[in-house]
Parts: sequence; C-alpha cells; structure tokens
Amino acid sequence: MTTDTPARLLQLLSLLQTPREWPGGELADRLGVSRRTVRRDIDRLRELGYPVQASMGADGGYRLVAGKAMPPLVLDDEEAVAIAVGLRAGAGHALEGVDEASVRALAKLEQVLPSRLRHRVTTLQAATTPLTSGDGASIAPETLTVMAATVAGQERLRFAYRAGDGSTSRRLTEPYRLVSTGRRWYLVAYDLDRADWRTFRVDRVSEPFATGARFAPREVPEGDAAEYLRRSIRRPQEAPEAEYDFDVTFRAPVEVVTARLWGAWGRPEPVEGDEGACRLRGRTGGPVEWVAVRLAVVGCEFSVRGPVELVECVRELGGRLSRAGGVSS
Repeated sequence: MTTDTPARLLQLLSLLQTPREWPGGELADRLGVSRRTVRRDIDRLRELGYPVQASMGADGGYRLVAGKAMPPLVLDDEEAVAIAVGLRAGAGHALEGVDEASVRALAKLEQVLPSRLRHRVTTLQAATTPLTSGDGASIAPETLTVMAATVAGQERLRFAYRAGDGSTSRRLTEPYRLVSTGRRWYLVAYDLDRADWRTFRVDRVSEPFATGARFAPREVPEGDAAEYLRRSIRRPQEAPEAEYDFDVTFRAPVEVVTARLWGAWGRPEPVEGDEGACRLRGRTGGPVEWVAVRLAVVGCEFSVRGPVELVECVRELGGRLSRAGGVSS
C-alpha cells in the first residue's frame, strides 16, 4: 500500500497518462488503497489542473483528457530518453520547424534527467546520424540549451566567439532570442562590451557560460528578433549572398520530389498533361554549385531552364561525375 500521498499521486498520474480508461477498482488495486481514496486523489489532481474525466457506471472509470492548459507530465525512462534524443537531433542542426521553444524544452528536460538517462541519451545520439535539410555546421546541443536557459531566465551570457575571418574574442552579452533560419542557428543579443546589438552564429560559439547576473531586457531593433536578424545578415559588411530565380522540371511526381527536397524552396507544381513530371520555380542565394548538388541528389531525371549559370554548372557537374565513374564525356 502506498501511504505517501505525493508519491501515490505521481503513481496515479503515471497510470492515467496511459491512453485508456481505468476502472476505479483497478486503480485502487494498483495503488493498494480504497476506491474512496482513489476518488479523493482524482479530485486533488483536478485541483492541480489535470483534466480527469469520470465515466458513469458501477466501476466509475477514469481517463485523462485534453484540457485548456498543458499540465506537467510524468515520463518513464524510455519516454524521457526518446524525447531528449529527438530534441537533441533537431537542435544540433538548424531545421525548419525547430525553434527556440524546442531548445527550451530540451534544456528543461536535461536539467532533471538522472545521470544514468543522460548517459543513455548521449550514447544513443553518438551512434546515430540524422538526415537533415540544412547545410550548416552541427552544434553541440549543450551549447543551445545553455543559451536557451539564459534567454528564458534573462541572465547574462559569456562565451568565446570565432568571427568569419577566423579571429576570436570573448563576449559578454544580454541574450534576447535564438533564431533558426532553416540552415543555421543564430543568437540575437546585446553586446555589453560594444554597447550595441549583435547577431552571432551559434556554430561559431564555444564555452558558453551563464554568469548568473540578471538583466532587464532591452527593446530589440526592428521590434522583432527574426526581422533584426534578417536585416543584419544582409548588411554590406557581411558580404550578402546574391539571389537569383531558377526554373527546374523533374521527371517525377510532385509528392516524390517534395519529399526528397526535404522542404527546400517550397513545393513543385504538377506539369499539366503529364502526371509523371513537376516543375519547381523559386528564388535562392548562395553558390550555384550547392544548388546543382541539391537538385542532383533528388535522384530523378531533371532539366534546368535557368538561370544560365545554373545550367552551365549542372552540365559541368554531370561531366565531372561521368569522368569520375570512368565514362568519357
């Protein structure tokens, strides 16, 4: 019999989080208490914000349903490891749809993970390789979680930073937001030594350290961290990437090409009168070589209508690959 009320409530909550209806008698047997005690414990969970629904009948079944707010969850070892591994994989590479909230969730989870589970998470992640859509450098999840914790706690952050030219410096900042562009993570922060706002590529950050010193958030330029980042990475001194329009036709259905592009450049359009083909038109920046390789790894026949630079690059890449395979061009 479980006489410790908090422990019993946690055990009851863990049972109710299994997606099924629990008869009152079965819950009483599992907990080693009376049905009356089960009813009192159910009322306590409701007072704590857990939406427990009771069904009519002799057994008085109970189930946990969706409510207006998200109450705390009780996870077993396997569930905690699975969630941590998934969040780490997403945080380690800037992916579409993985934002600062995901990193904050990872920071909260890893803060309370027992050492035995943290070791399992690290071991499992080291043995797996995620297939990602970004081409940016990978990032240690610990770096992101430290940053996310200081953003959420409004705590000054110190770190070492390597600039694009290779020079290194130490920075003391008031971190404002983490922003994912789909290719890289950036930190938008107020640099105290330079008395100005700055953006930092997270893959160039090392030795992040939460100082413990609190600060009152300043108003970010442009009124929004994402908009400030968008403008700052296009400044002349940052050598912005040239953008250009492209037009490609694939000899494969829309669904196949969309899945293999991993969301890059949007969704292709079907070619009228040809269900086995689709056309992708979009705008991008960066080296045409990178675009050519991305198109090639879709794994189907395709033709490029423009721009001329991309057409020539694809032609040159095809010749190079043919020669590498021992086929003379």
